[in-house]
Amino acid sequence: MTVLCIALLWHDGQVPRTASPAVRAALVERAAEMLARREPVTLRALVEGAGASTMAVYTHFGGMPGLWSAVRQEGFTRLTARLATVPATDDPVRDLAALGAAYVANALAVPALYRAMFDTAADLEDPAAAAAPFAALVACAARAREGGRFAADSDPEAVATRLWAAGHGLTMLVLTGVLPAESLEGHAPAVAAALFVAAGDDPERAHRSVRAGWATGTPSR
Repeated sequence: MTVLCIALLWHDGQVPRTASPAVRAALVERAAEMLARREPVTLRALVEGAGASTMAVYTHFGGMPGLWSAVRQEGFTRLTARLATVPATDDPVRDLAALGAAYVANALAVPALYRAMFDTAADLEDPAAAAAPFAALVACAARAREGGRFAADSDPEAVATRLWAAGHGLTMLVLTGVLPAESLEGHAPAVAAALFVAAGDDPERAHRSVRAGWATGTPSR
């Protein structure tokens, strides 16, 4: 909230003549937080108490529909950036586990944005960019198949989908308070290893690679 107030406060209480990246980001985060708390997100409620004119939403997004699209897009943009920090190694199975850990870590770091990015009621500004995180998983699974870790007849897209679905499910259970955060450490690596073994990897190698990958990006709040 401190960042929001600093970004939106203007000496004259008016919207700047040109769009400000700081104000835009603050409005996006504020909207995501309100949505996550199930607060009514009206134009007035969004900027109330921030010292900014309601016209700021029109200046930066063209209105509330544009704001919702930006909220979803920002979630995927941050996820893509987080996954991009995971370096590729000569062990693609380890890399898949590391991408999974980075995915969960991103969700824990920006829980409101993470939950909002899956609200399909709002269109995405750039659907292709939103597909980038999943494409990274598919590419890594393909490397594992090409390197002989996964079976020759394994489907990289299917492996990526199962890993994503399992990781997303566990993450949402934690973010909604159904499971404690400690459950991620207990279940996520085990689920990932089981998926990789099912894809054709050797059980011992799979568990070793998953432990190494998870350790490089162990999620924390």
